[in-house]
Amino acid sequence: MRWDCLSVMDHPIVETPNLDSLARSGVLFRSAYAATPTCIPARAAIFTGMSQRSHGRVGYQDRVPWNYEHTLPGELAKAGYHTQCVGKMHVYPTRSLCGFHNVVLHDGYFHYYRDKHSTLANQQFDECDDYLRWLRETAGAHHDITDLGLDCNASTVTRPWHLPEHMHPTNWTVSQSIDFLRRRDPGKPFFLWTSFVRPHSPLDPPQAYFDMYKDLEMPDPPVGDWVERMGGGSGSSDPTTIFGEVPARRLNRARAAYYALITHIDDQIGRLLNALQEYGVLRNTLIAFTSDHGEMIGDHHFYRKALPYEGSAKIPFLVYDPSGSLGFRKGAVVDEVVELRDIMPTLLDAAGAPVPESVDGSSLLPLCRKETAGRWREYIHGEHAFGALSNHYVTNGREKYIWYSQSGEEQLFDLSSDPQELVNLAAQPGREERIALWRERLIGELDGREEGYVDQGRLIAGRTPQACLIHIL
Repeated sequence: MRWDCLSVMDHPIVETPNLDSLARSGVLFRSAYAATPTCIPARAAIFTGMSQRSHGRVGYQDRVPWNYEHTLPGELAKAGYHTQCVGKMHVYPTRSLCGFHNVVLHDGYFHYYRDKHSTLANQQFDECDDYLRWLRETAGAHHDITDLGLDCNASTVTRPWHLPEHMHPTNWTVSQSIDFLRRRDPGKPFFLWTSFVRPHSPLDPPQAYFDMYKDLEMPDPPVGDWVERMGGGSGSSDPTTIFGEVPARRLNRARAAYYALITHIDDQIGRLLNALQEYGVLRNTLIAFTSDHGEMIGDHHFYRKALPYEGSAKIPFLVYDPSGSLGFRKGAVVDEVVELRDIMPTLLDAAGAPVPESVDGSSLLPLCRKETAGRWREYIHGEHAFGALSNHYVTNGREKYIWYSQSGEEQLFDLSSDPQELVNLAAQPGREERIALWRERLIGELDGREEGYVDQGRLIAGRTPQACLIHIL
């Protein structure tokens, strides 16, 4: 989910009344990022509290075992919490608990899954995925999540959900979360991870939600002055394209479906909040909402994620404490730059549980109380191994420097005045001092890395990127 797809963030199209209410009653972070913006490395940051250099996942690579000593659910379980995951994990092996007491799994779209940790040589996805088994038991054995004909990375095409709404994965995730509230150990506090697959493609909203958006006039997506230099304007007929000019009609339908999926999630979050209230636990439950990465969905003719631009790397993040016991400033907005690695120490801090030394992130509770007094981090470093588009970025939420490691291309954006990243200041004279400052910060982050990105204090383009650092392979 993109950072800007909240109506409380003044998005011109999407409606998110339940999340808006949480933000106005809680704390909204306007400069939250996924340092490595695809599913697996982003979730590693959430689960471990580590930076990508520490958890080792600097790109997307499946089937690398998750052997971390300290995880967020594991540490909360040690602290006496009943821990439950519902929905997407995207870990390996697929059924690894990663510290949860139980996982009710819907990882997405892996129809057949060969798992070397399984006793079955050819383990079908439905034997791993709890949602698909439920769907076939409920709708009929002939049904499948592939019935719509949409690829899981088809971010430029859409079709409304073909079954009753209550069978959609979004509804199922909340239904299973509510069932956990019924079955949980009432003698323990609980940690519930409700993890939606959507609005990740396939773009398959229920018809009622698609109807909310399909006829609305969509604003043109931003296209920066640097796009042609990056190879833009080529056109594309591939539904899973990463880059290209997609016909406006098709793109607008895809954007309508994307927004529809978000409003669908928002309504289901409202349903979950009502259940928390009915079970008598809402007042004593800290709520955090975020995403693992964004979605370019046509910005600068790019689609999907893994890129350093705001649509891909910037995420929504908010926290709400109904009890008021943590001293949050109601309706506060935080501009300091935060990252997914900060979630684990924040929740452990709120629970009064110790934070392991392996954690690189910082608790956000002081920011929620406005107690940092300038002591927060200056910037974050993000990256993604992505073939010819392998990239690194450093940002403080007000400026962003990007370095493409294969070509050496540099970009600098003033996010305060140009949040859509339309003007590459690196191409303009008189910016050498700012570029040098950010370049030196990136050099400091990459110095000593095994890829050899830095030599004698200089960035070296063309080094072979790798999705996982050696220490986790």
